[in-house]
Amino acid sequence: MPAPPPAVLQVLPALDTGGVERGTVEVAAAQVAAGFRAFVASAGGRMVPELARAGASHVTLPLASKDPVVLWRNAAKLAALVRAHGIAIVHARSRAPAWSARLAARRTGAAFVTTYHGTYTEGLPLKRAYNAVMASGDRVIAISQFIALHLMGRHGTDPARVRVIPRGVDPVRFDPGAVGGDRMRRLAEAWRLPDGAPVVLLPGRLTRWKGQLVLIEALARLARRDAVAVLAGDAQGREGYREEIEALARARGVEARLRMPGDVADMPAGLMLADAVVSASTDPEAFGRVVVEGQAMGRPVVATAHGGAAETVADGVTGWLVPPGDPAALAARLDAVLALSPAERAALAERSREAVLSHYTTARMCAATLEVYRELLAERGG
Repeated sequence: MPAPPPAVLQVLPALDTGGVERGTVEVAAAQVAAGFRAFVASAGGRMVPELARAGASHVTLPLASKDPVVLWRNAAKLAALVRAHGIAIVHARSRAPAWSARLAARRTGAAFVTTYHGTYTEGLPLKRAYNAVMASGDRVIAISQFIALHLMGRHGTDPARVRVIPRGVDPVRFDPGAVGGDRMRRLAEAWRLPDGAPVVLLPGRLTRWKGQLVLIEALARLARRDAVAVLAGDAQGREGYREEIEALARARGVEARLRMPGDVADMPAGLMLADAVVSASTDPEAFGRVVVEGQAMGRPVVATAHGGAAETVADGVTGWLVPPGDPAALAARLDAVLALSPAERAALAERSREAVLSHYTTARMCAATLEVYRELLAERGG
């Protein structure tokens, strides 16, 4: 009887929403398309049906928990899953479930892969040791060169185990030619956009380091006094911060030019409404998916010059970089962007979309991840 196809188990806290979750589903679909058996373990969520449609299997476990007892029990359950299905590779995408996943891999002899998604804070005692599990894989996937340098410097990870695989966007979903006028009109009405007013869009959850306050300060400095700023993202319980943003807008006299619509389901249409897309993060983004999505849609992007954005934006070619936490510099650059001629905007759109298609697509991300799996299988004679 022929051996079954190789199986890979991805492990993460939940499958509700977010870039990590989206990447998990995309890689699982690519595994199935390549002939692998694909398994995902999480606490569940709204993306689980997408896994089923892709032909992957989902196992529900309380993997969002950080309770040591629950982590230990999860390890036993994951080990049983690995043995039952002959899983060759366990791929952890978040810290708490990674501790269970690593223990399960060690108990069963499966290869262990991690994806290092962020810089991870270390303010509490022993936090660095807790974070270090994400640097302990047989292969450690870094989502940018910035992250690769960070994990090697912070944890001393052997560079031979590190693979840099940037996150990708779906160029079919994020295609300016695929967004019809009806979608844009509906969103423009929902956002209450005045006719003819330039739109500056900052996508991202409402959290201080994303730089919403910096954009409000920049908005107050813009020469275009009719420009509208749209902060597209959920507060996720940070209502105090939302109120702080609103208070600053009132203090700077731009309250009438601020929109905070919450989560935006149709982000491609939202990006098409934008005359400028901003990533004003005051801390370095590990990758900065919004920056790449904006370029894929051919929009002028202004991002802060650190972290992943410094790799994905060619300054003055596919977008612009400004110093972090500098509203005056951001305002000056936005004034220049809003003054671009139609011909200049069209040329920029062509350059930026071509850069994304060449380097930052979902297909490239998935192909590189599958190559990591094949590398490990080959080492183990699989």
